[in-house]
Amino acid sequence: QMQLVESGGGLVQPGGSLRLSCGGYGFIFSSYDMSWYRQAPGKERELVALISSSGGSTNLAGSVRGRFTISRDNAKNTVHLQMNSLRPNDTAVYYCNAVGTSAWGQGTPVTVSF
Repeated sequence: QMQLVESGGGLVQPGGSLRLSCGGYGFIFSSYDMSWYRQAPGKERELVALISSSGGSTNLAGSVRGRFTISRDNAKNTVHLQMNSLRPNDTAVYYCNAVGTSAWGQGTPVTVSF
């Protein structure tokens, strides 16, 4: 059974940084493109970042480009989201997803506030 587990969220002040991690279990992790989504209160879930199965190609939403970086370690079945220069409107629950599947983790909450 495909399973994704996110971690690393928390409370951070504006301008701060966080590194999210997502572990994949029960599937061939290195065969899938991976993505990070976020859902803010009262809003729809939105795509934040995408990385190819090999890690050689990435794509970031315009709102986070230049501040966030997505990376992966296929040896450890893990994908990361490094978030720098965080803003209050980055506050959301962050989810990872194996592209093309319906597998979602439980999400990890990020709150950016003083």
